[in-house]
Amino acid sequence: MVGTAQFGPKTEAAERSTAPQEGFSAPGFTLNTLDQDSLTLEDLRGQAVILNFWASWCPPCQEEMPAMQSVYETFADQGLQIVAVNLAFQDSTEAAQNFVDTLGLTFPVVMDEDGEVARQYRISALPTTFFIDADGVIQEVVMGGPLSDALLYTRAESLLEGVR
Repeated sequence: MVGTAQFGPKTEAAERSTAPQEGFSAPGFTLNTLDQDSLTLEDLRGQAVILNFWASWCPPCQEEMPAMQSVYETFADQGLQIVAVNLAFQDSTEAAQNFVDTLGLTFPVVMDEDGEVARQYRISALPTTFFIDADGVIQEVVMGGPLSDALLYTRAESLLEGVR
């Protein structure tokens, strides 16, 4: 099936909190890109966002990333943003950079160095993808993959209906 990851001991607060889900605002975060630029999710309000959690060692992540790039190239000028969150605490910056370079990815790739964002989003399987509308509301969560080109294109078009 899909790669799964353990994210450390559960805290009492984590036990009480629920995972981000459809119909609720996507939790905010700020992470650094591979180029050491800062990316804040809230700064993307007004754009449709596909938020993808991945690692370079994850076969389904490897398989779906070319489709992510294709969707980005097709819809970026219409207000679609893709943000790929690398689970750097279980990967390496070098492996992530090699992955990005090999596939020629041009959308933002951010590094979750300490796993805080993965815990905040309650990531338990890789890849996991959140489809977030222009108002910052999660429209769909897909755990596992790889996501097909057709599914990504359809979801991107649906998200962009609220942007146009």
